Parts: sequence; structure tokens; C-alpha cells
Amino acid sequence: MPALTLPRAITLDLDDTLWPVGPTLVAAEKTLTEWLQTHAPRTGSTLTPDSRASLRKAVLLDHPDQSHDLGFLRHEVLRRAMAQAGDDTALADQAYAVFLAARQRVEFFADVLPVLERWSSRYRLVAISNGNADLDRVGLGRFFAGAISAHEVGFAKPDPRMFHEACRLAGVGHTEVLHIGDDPHLDVIAARKAGLQAAWIRRPMFAHRHAPDACGPDAAAPYEDLHAIDAALHAADVPR
Repeated sequence: MPALTLPRAITLDLDDTLWPVGPTLVAAEKTLTEWLQTHAPRTGSTLTPDSRASLRKAVLLDHPDQSHDLGFLRHEVLRRAMAQAGDDTALADQAYAVFLAARQRVEFFADVLPVLERWSSRYRLVAISNGNADLDRVGLGRFFAGAISAHEVGFAKPDPRMFHEACRLAGVGHTEVLHIGDDPHLDVIAARKAGLQAAWIRRPMFAHRHAPDACGPDAAAPYEDLHAIDAALHAADVPR
């Protein structure tokens, strides 16, 4: 991976890049389960991880064109679970809203707020996510010029259109954009194929997921946090 050159815009993945998504999803599932036990008790007693996985598989078979839309998949799983359990399927809207609200309660990595504060004054920042986090609801909207979400545009990473749409939104050319993400394939390799610069952030808590050379034998070592990427950009910061 070539050394970073100074970009005019930065695109960022969200889940596991700016916050650990696992604890958020566990808490959101717990909140949803508690809501179901009160408002759709038959569904609450029958919707298990196994039954949810089975329903999700069936939804994907019936709607392969919606595989990019995690919100649709979850809502349809809830609707089908309610139908099977004999609860009112109209409650699926409320149930999904409960989950989605809880899903926005994230805990940022310690480096996120100070670095985004600094970057937002120097670069146009655009979020690129396959998930359904909302920048304003999680508390980061003030730093970003925009966001590209798979469920809104109709395709998902590693589709190059995700990155090209972000470049368009940022108003700069592909080579003038640096993408940062935690997944070597969906973020780094995909962004480079789309013509962007890319930096792999491999947070220590996720180091077990991928080998340090997951982006290829000639790639630079991954960065542990945004401070390290900021330092690399500062080293590349020469008068224009």
C-alpha cells in the first residue's frame, strides 16, 4: 500500500471503525427482547437466535435484491416471526423502531472525537456504511458533510459505486479521497479498486480477526487508531 498523500476528503466506515458495534448490538437485542415480551409476548417467547437466523435465511431467499438493506431484513424477520407466533404483524414497525433507536447508542473509541474535530476543519468528511447507524443520532453529524448508507443507495461495499458516490458527495476526484475502515476487503481493497487511497485501521481489540498482511503482502502495516493515521497525514502535509 503506498504511503498516504494528503487528501482533500476523507471517507470513514462506522461500525468497528469509530465504535465497537458488538456491545451495541447485544444491548439493542436485549432492549428489543424486553419490548417484545411486553407488547408481543408470543413472539418474544419464540424468537430465538436460531429461529431468527432461519427466518433471515428465508427472507434472503425471497428477497435477494434486498440483501444490502439490513433494516429491511430485520423488519421482515420481525414481521414473519410475529405472523408465525400469532401476534399482530403491525407491531413489527414499532419493534423495529425500538431496535433501531437502541442501535444508535454507541460508545466511541477514545480517539474518535478529538481526531474528527481536527479533521472536520481541514477535510470534507463522508461516512460510508453497510449498516444502519445514523450520524446525527449517534452524535457525530456535526463533523460530516454527508453519509452514504447501503440501504439508501441500493448497493453495499465492496461495490465501487459506494465509494464513487461518496466522492461525488464530497465534491472531489477519486484519487483525492482517503477511505478509512476496519475491514481489509470491504474497506481497504475495495476502496483502492475504486480509485481511492485507503488506510486500514486494525484496532487492538479486533487484531484476532485478520492477519497484519490481510491487505496483501506489499501493503503497509495497519494503523491502530485514528491518531496514527492523523500522524501519517501530518507527515504528508506539505504546502499545496
